[in-house]
Amino acid sequence: MINLSKRLPFRGIEKQLTVAYSSAPKEQHDEFKALNLYKVKGAETPRRIPRKTPVFAPRTTQMAVDQDWGSVWPGPRTFHPASVPLPVRQGFTEKGAPIPDKYANAELMKIPNFLHLTPPVIKRQCEALKKFCTPWPAALDSAEKIQQHFPLEITSSDYCHSSPSIRDPMARIVTLRFKLSSLHLESRAKDKFLRLVGDKYVKDTDTVTIVTDRCPLRKQNLDYAMYLLTALYHESKKVEPWEELKSEADMETYIWENNVSKQAVEKIFGVAAEQVPNIKQYSQAVTDYMNEGENDYTISKYGLSVRDLLNLPQPIS
Repeated sequence: MINLSKRLPFRGIEKQLTVAYSSAPKEQHDEFKALNLYKVKGAETPRRIPRKTPVFAPRTTQMAVDQDWGSVWPGPRTFHPASVPLPVRQGFTEKGAPIPDKYANAELMKIPNFLHLTPPVIKRQCEALKKFCTPWPAALDSAEKIQQHFPLEITSSDYCHSSPSIRDPMARIVTLRFKLSSLHLESRAKDKFLRLVGDKYVKDTDTVTIVTDRCPLRKQNLDYAMYLLTALYHESKKVEPWEELKSEADMETYIWENNVSKQAVEKIFGVAAEQVPNIKQYSQAVTDYMNEGENDYTISKYGLSVRDLLNLPQPIS
Protein backbone atom coordinates (compact mmCIF):
# COMPACT_ATOMS: atom_id res chain seq x y z
CA MET A 1 0.00 0.00 0.00
CA ILE A 2 1.07 3.57 -0.62
CA ASN A 3 0.97 5.87 2.33
CA LEU A 4 -0.39 9.14 0.99
CA SER A 5 -0.02 10.86 4.35
CA LYS A 6 3.68 11.32 3.78
CA ARG A 7 4.68 14.45 1.99
CA LEU A 8 6.34 13.33 -1.18
CA PRO A 9 7.20 15.43 -4.16
CA PHE A 10 4.80 15.26 -7.14
CA ARG A 11 7.25 13.43 -9.36
CA GLY A 12 7.80 10.82 -6.66
CA ILE A 13 4.06 10.18 -6.31
CA GLU A 14 3.68 9.80 -10.05
CA LYS A 15 6.58 7.36 -10.18
CA GLN A 16 5.20 5.24 -7.33
CA LEU A 17 1.74 5.15 -8.96
CA THR A 18 3.22 4.04 -12.22
CA VAL A 19 5.31 1.29 -10.62
CA ALA A 20 2.39 0.08 -8.56
CA TYR A 21 0.07 -0.05 -11.58
CA SER A 22 2.58 -1.76 -13.82
CA SER A 23 3.45 -4.34 -11.15
CA ALA A 24 -0.18 -5.22 -10.47
CA PRO A 25 -0.95 -8.93 -10.75
CA LYS A 26 -2.37 -10.05 -14.08
CA GLU A 27 -5.62 -11.92 -14.25
CA GLN A 28 -6.00 -15.15 -16.05
CA HIS A 29 -8.32 -13.63 -18.67
CA ASP A 30 -6.09 -11.00 -20.22
CA GLU A 31 -8.91 -8.93 -21.72
CA PHE A 32 -7.43 -5.50 -21.04
CA LYS A 33 -3.84 -4.50 -21.37
CA ALA A 34 -2.08 -2.72 -18.57
CA LEU A 35 -1.73 1.02 -18.95
CA ASN A 36 1.90 1.89 -19.45
CA LEU A 37 2.45 5.64 -19.36
CA TYR A 38 6.17 5.37 -19.90
CA LYS A 39 8.14 3.33 -22.30
CA VAL A 40 9.60 0.38 -20.50
CA LYS A 41 13.09 -0.49 -21.49
CA GLY A 42 13.48 -3.85 -23.12
CA ALA A 43 9.89 -4.07 -24.40
CA GLU A 44 9.86 -4.58 -28.17
CA THR A 45 6.94 -3.41 -30.26
CA PRO A 46 6.15 -5.80 -33.10
CA ARG A 47 6.64 -4.22 -36.48
CA ARG A 48 3.71 -4.02 -38.82
CA ILE A 49 4.35 -5.89 -42.02
CA PRO A 50 3.26 -3.68 -44.95
CA ARG A 51 0.73 -5.29 -47.23
CA LYS A 52 1.72 -5.05 -50.87
CA THR A 53 -1.15 -4.67 -53.30
CA PRO A 54 -0.54 -6.79 -56.38
CA VAL A 55 -0.36 -4.79 -59.61
CA PHE A 56 -1.84 -6.71 -62.50
CA ALA A 57 -1.02 -6.14 -66.12
CA PRO A 58 -3.53 -4.13 -68.19
CA ARG A 59 -6.43 -6.09 -69.61
CA THR A 60 -5.45 -5.10 -73.11
CA THR A 61 -2.33 -7.27 -72.93
CA GLN A 62 -4.44 -10.35 -72.19
CA MET A 63 -7.10 -9.84 -74.87
CA ALA A 64 -7.32 -12.25 -77.76
CA VAL A 65 -7.47 -10.98 -81.31
CA ASP A 66 -10.74 -12.78 -82.06
CA GLN A 67 -12.49 -11.89 -78.80
CA ASP A 68 -16.14 -10.88 -78.56
CA TRP A 69 -15.98 -7.12 -78.22
CA GLY A 70 -19.67 -6.93 -77.34
CA SER A 71 -18.91 -8.79 -74.10
CA VAL A 72 -16.01 -6.48 -73.25
CA TRP A 73 -17.94 -3.26 -73.88
CA PRO A 74 -21.65 -4.22 -73.78
CA GLY A 75 -23.14 -0.76 -73.24
CA PRO A 76 -22.41 2.96 -73.01
CA ARG A 77 -19.86 3.76 -70.33
CA THR A 78 -16.98 6.09 -69.54
CA PHE A 79 -13.75 5.49 -71.38
CA HIS A 80 -11.41 3.06 -69.60
CA PRO A 81 -7.85 2.84 -70.98
CA ALA A 82 -7.14 -0.68 -69.72
CA SER A 83 -10.12 -2.11 -71.61
CA VAL A 84 -9.60 -0.48 -75.02
CA PRO A 85 -6.80 -2.11 -77.05
CA LEU A 86 -6.35 0.95 -79.24
CA PRO A 87 -3.64 3.65 -79.13
CA VAL A 88 -6.13 6.46 -78.59
CA ARG A 89 -4.79 9.97 -78.03
CA GLN A 90 -6.58 13.22 -77.30
CA GLY A 91 -5.83 16.58 -75.76
CA PHE A 92 -4.32 19.98 -76.45
CA THR A 93 -0.57 20.38 -76.10
CA GLU A 94 1.99 23.00 -76.80
CA LYS A 95 3.60 23.13 -80.21
CA GLY A 96 5.98 20.23 -80.69
CA ALA A 97 4.78 18.26 -77.64
CA PRO A 98 3.21 14.81 -78.12
CA ILE A 99 -0.51 14.37 -77.69
CA PRO A 100 -1.40 12.71 -74.35
CA ASP A 101 -2.09 9.00 -74.57
CA LYS A 102 -5.13 7.19 -73.20
CA TYR A 103 -3.84 6.61 -69.65
CA ALA A 104 -4.95 9.24 -67.08
CA ASN A 105 -6.49 11.26 -69.90
CA ALA A 106 -9.43 13.28 -68.58
CA GLU A 107 -10.40 14.47 -72.06
CA LEU A 108 -11.23 10.93 -73.16
CA MET A 109 -13.35 10.37 -70.06
CA LYS A 110 -15.38 13.55 -70.46
CA ILE A 111 -16.72 12.95 -73.96
CA PRO A 112 -19.27 10.24 -74.89
CA ASN A 113 -18.06 7.36 -77.01
CA PHE A 114 -19.63 4.80 -79.33
CA LEU A 115 -17.38 1.86 -78.53
CA HIS A 116 -20.49 -0.18 -77.73
CA LEU A 117 -21.91 0.35 -81.23
CA THR A 118 -19.41 -1.46 -83.42
CA PRO A 119 -20.70 -3.00 -86.71
CA PRO A 120 -20.80 -6.60 -85.36
CA VAL A 121 -22.73 -5.50 -82.28
CA ILE A 122 -25.18 -3.48 -84.36
CA LYS A 123 -25.72 -6.48 -86.62
CA ARG A 124 -26.36 -8.69 -83.60
CA GLN A 125 -28.86 -6.23 -82.16
CA CYS A 126 -30.66 -5.94 -85.49
CA GLU A 127 -30.96 -9.70 -85.71
CA ALA A 128 -32.47 -9.73 -82.21
CA LEU A 129 -34.99 -7.03 -83.16
CA LYS A 130 -36.09 -8.72 -86.37
CA LYS A 131 -38.57 -10.96 -84.57
CA PHE A 132 -40.43 -7.84 -83.39
CA CYS A 133 -40.61 -6.30 -86.90
CA THR A 134 -42.97 -6.92 -89.80
CA PRO A 135 -41.72 -7.36 -93.37
CA TRP A 136 -41.89 -4.45 -95.77
CA PRO A 137 -45.05 -4.63 -97.91
CA ALA A 138 -44.22 -6.17 -101.27
CA ALA A 139 -46.75 -3.91 -103.03
CA LEU A 140 -44.80 -0.77 -102.06
CA ASP A 141 -42.09 -1.30 -104.66
CA SER A 142 -41.78 2.29 -105.95
CA ALA A 143 -41.49 5.80 -104.57
CA GLU A 144 -44.78 6.81 -106.22
CA LYS A 145 -46.71 4.12 -104.37
CA ILE A 146 -45.08 5.03 -101.08
CA GLN A 147 -45.98 8.69 -101.65
CA GLN A 148 -49.54 7.72 -102.47
CA HIS A 149 -50.17 5.56 -99.40
CA PHE A 150 -47.93 7.48 -96.95
CA PRO A 151 -48.15 11.15 -97.95
CA LEU A 152 -46.92 12.57 -94.61
CA GLU A 153 -43.20 12.88 -93.94
CA ILE A 154 -42.19 13.65 -90.33
CA THR A 155 -38.60 14.64 -89.60
CA SER A 156 -36.89 15.09 -86.23
CA SER A 157 -33.27 15.07 -85.08
CA ASP A 158 -31.29 13.60 -82.19
CA TYR A 159 -28.05 15.15 -80.96
CA CYS A 160 -25.07 13.71 -79.09
CA HIS A 161 -22.43 16.07 -77.78
CA SER A 162 -20.23 16.72 -74.78
CA SER A 163 -22.16 18.71 -72.19
CA PRO A 164 -23.44 18.37 -68.62
CA SER A 165 -26.87 17.34 -69.98
CA ILE A 166 -27.69 14.75 -72.62
CA ARG A 167 -30.71 16.78 -73.78
CA ASP A 168 -30.49 19.27 -76.62
CA PRO A 169 -33.17 21.95 -77.07
CA MET A 170 -33.05 21.53 -80.86
CA ALA A 171 -34.23 17.91 -80.55
CA ARG A 172 -37.76 19.16 -79.86
CA ILE A 173 -38.17 20.58 -83.40
CA VAL A 174 -40.51 18.60 -85.66
CA THR A 175 -40.88 19.11 -89.42
CA LEU A 176 -44.05 17.96 -91.19
CA ARG A 177 -43.88 17.78 -94.99
CA PHE A 178 -46.50 16.68 -97.55
CA LYS A 179 -47.64 17.38 -101.09
CA LEU A 180 -50.64 19.63 -101.54
CA SER A 181 -52.05 17.36 -104.24
CA SER A 182 -52.44 14.56 -101.67
CA LEU A 183 -55.23 16.54 -99.94
CA HIS A 184 -57.43 16.45 -103.09
CA LEU A 185 -58.80 19.96 -102.61
CA GLU A 186 -61.02 21.76 -105.08
CA SER A 187 -59.93 25.04 -106.62
CA ARG A 188 -61.66 27.28 -104.07
CA ALA A 189 -60.42 25.25 -101.07
CA LYS A 190 -56.93 25.04 -102.57
CA ASP A 191 -56.78 28.81 -102.99
CA LYS A 192 -57.88 29.31 -99.39
CA PHE A 193 -55.38 26.72 -98.14
CA LEU A 194 -52.52 28.47 -99.96
CA ARG A 195 -53.53 31.80 -98.44
CA LEU A 196 -53.45 30.27 -94.97
CA VAL A 197 -50.04 28.56 -95.26
CA GLY A 198 -48.37 31.52 -96.96
CA ASP A 199 -44.68 30.96 -97.71
CA LYS A 200 -44.76 27.41 -96.32
CA TYR A 201 -45.78 26.20 -99.80
CA VAL A 202 -43.22 25.60 -102.59
CA LYS A 203 -44.87 25.69 -105.98
CA ASP A 204 -42.06 23.96 -107.88
CA THR A 205 -42.30 20.78 -105.80
CA ASP A 206 -45.95 21.18 -104.69
CA THR A 207 -44.77 20.68 -101.11
CA VAL A 208 -46.06 22.19 -97.86
CA THR A 209 -43.62 22.31 -94.93
CA ILE A 210 -44.76 22.94 -91.34
CA VAL A 211 -42.09 23.37 -88.64
CA THR A 212 -43.13 23.37 -84.97
CA ASP A 213 -40.85 24.28 -82.05
CA ARG A 214 -43.09 26.07 -79.57
CA CYS A 215 -43.47 23.24 -77.06
CA PRO A 216 -40.62 21.91 -74.87
CA LEU A 217 -41.08 18.26 -75.89
CA ARG A 218 -40.92 16.60 -79.30
CA LYS A 219 -44.18 14.70 -78.75
CA GLN A 220 -45.97 17.95 -77.99
CA ASN A 221 -44.63 19.59 -81.14
CA LEU A 222 -45.69 16.58 -83.22
CA ASP A 223 -49.22 16.78 -81.83
CA TYR A 224 -49.23 20.53 -82.52
CA ALA A 225 -48.13 19.99 -86.13
CA MET A 226 -50.92 17.44 -86.68
CA TYR A 227 -53.38 19.88 -85.13
CA LEU A 228 -52.25 22.63 -87.53
CA LEU A 229 -52.67 20.34 -90.53
CA THR A 230 -56.17 19.34 -89.41
CA ALA A 231 -57.18 22.94 -88.75
CA LEU A 232 -55.84 24.12 -92.13
CA TYR A 233 -57.66 21.37 -93.99
CA HIS A 234 -61.07 21.93 -92.38
CA GLU A 235 -60.73 25.71 -92.51
CA SER A 236 -60.02 25.61 -96.25
CA LYS A 237 -63.05 23.36 -96.81
CA LYS A 238 -65.32 25.71 -94.88
CA VAL A 239 -67.45 28.12 -96.95
CA GLU A 240 -68.46 31.38 -95.31
CA PRO A 241 -71.64 33.20 -96.34
CA TRP A 242 -69.72 36.19 -97.69
CA GLU A 243 -67.72 33.92 -100.02
CA GLU A 244 -70.85 33.26 -102.07
CA LEU A 245 -70.97 36.95 -102.98
CA LYS A 246 -67.57 36.79 -104.68
CA SER A 247 -67.82 37.73 -108.38
CA GLU A 248 -65.45 37.24 -111.31
CA ALA A 249 -64.00 40.71 -110.80
CA ASP A 250 -62.97 39.72 -107.26
CA MET A 251 -60.96 36.71 -108.42
CA GLU A 252 -57.23 36.87 -107.73
CA THR A 253 -56.29 34.90 -110.86
CA TYR A 254 -57.82 34.47 -114.28
CA ILE A 255 -59.84 31.26 -114.68
CA TRP A 256 -60.64 30.50 -118.31
CA GLU A 257 -63.60 28.23 -117.56
CA ASN A 258 -65.45 31.09 -115.79
CA ASN A 259 -64.82 33.84 -118.39
CA VAL A 260 -66.28 35.10 -121.64
CA SER A 261 -63.47 33.52 -123.66
CA LYS A 262 -64.91 30.07 -123.15
CA GLN A 263 -68.37 31.25 -124.15
CA ALA A 264 -66.97 32.85 -127.30
CA VAL A 265 -65.26 29.61 -128.37
CA GLU A 266 -68.45 27.61 -127.84
CA LYS A 267 -70.42 30.21 -129.84
CA ILE A 268 -67.97 30.10 -132.77
CA PHE A 269 -67.75 26.30 -133.02
CA GLY A 270 -71.30 25.57 -131.89
CA VAL A 271 -70.25 22.75 -129.56
CA ALA A 272 -69.05 22.42 -125.98
CA ALA A 273 -65.56 23.71 -125.32
CA GLU A 274 -64.32 20.27 -124.33
CA GLN A 275 -65.09 18.96 -127.82
CA VAL A 276 -63.09 21.62 -129.70
CA PRO A 277 -59.68 20.43 -130.98
CA ASN A 278 -56.57 22.05 -129.41
CA ILE A 279 -58.73 23.75 -126.78
CA LYS A 280 -56.35 22.89 -123.93
CA GLN A 281 -53.42 24.72 -125.56
CA TYR A 282 -55.64 27.73 -126.26
CA SER A 283 -57.09 27.92 -122.74
CA GLN A 284 -53.62 27.59 -121.17
CA ALA A 285 -52.24 30.30 -123.44
CA VAL A 286 -55.06 32.70 -122.54
CA THR A 287 -54.65 31.95 -118.83
CA ASP A 288 -50.88 32.60 -118.94
CA TYR A 289 -51.43 35.80 -120.91
CA MET A 290 -53.90 37.17 -118.36
CA ASN A 291 -52.05 36.04 -115.21
CA GLU A 292 -48.40 36.61 -116.16
CA GLY A 293 -48.92 39.75 -118.19
CA GLU A 294 -48.02 40.79 -121.69
CA ASN A 295 -44.52 39.77 -122.84
CA ASP A 296 -42.89 38.20 -125.88
CA TYR A 297 -43.39 34.68 -124.66
CA THR A 298 -47.07 34.95 -123.73
CA ILE A 299 -47.93 36.84 -126.95
CA SER A 300 -46.13 34.31 -129.13
CA LYS A 301 -47.75 31.39 -127.29
CA TYR A 302 -51.20 32.98 -127.61
CA GLY A 303 -50.77 33.60 -131.36
CA LEU A 304 -49.68 30.00 -132.06
CA SER A 305 -52.57 28.58 -130.02
CA VAL A 306 -55.09 30.71 -131.95
CA ARG A 307 -53.71 29.46 -135.27
CA ASP A 308 -53.96 25.85 -134.05
CA LEU A 309 -57.49 26.44 -132.79
CA LEU A 310 -58.71 27.96 -136.07
CA ASN A 311 -56.63 25.56 -138.17
CA LEU A 312 -54.60 28.39 -139.73
CA PRO A 313 -51.09 27.96 -141.18
CA GLN A 314 -48.18 28.72 -138.88
CA PRO A 315 -46.07 31.80 -139.62
CA ILE A 316 -42.90 31.32 -141.65
CA SER A 317 -39.91 31.86 -139.37
